[in-house]
Amino acid sequence: METELNALESKLTQLIQVSGKLRAENHQLRQELAHALSDNRLCSDKIDSAKDRLEKLLSTLPEETL
Repeated sequence: METELNALESKLTQLIQVSGKLRAENHQLRQELAHALSDNRLCSDKIDSAKDRLEKLLSTLPEETL
């Protein structure tokens, strides 16, 4: 009986350690995701701005005559 209790205690200790590591990894991944989403929004805004500037520039060019 003592052996089984020791084995169970060991498994619980391992479970607690793995759980802690997974929580830390999950936290890190959430931070990385938030940063990536922020970067993505910034890039999207820059692309939209560049698109608007190009459209304005193109509208100033004379029409091509055929």
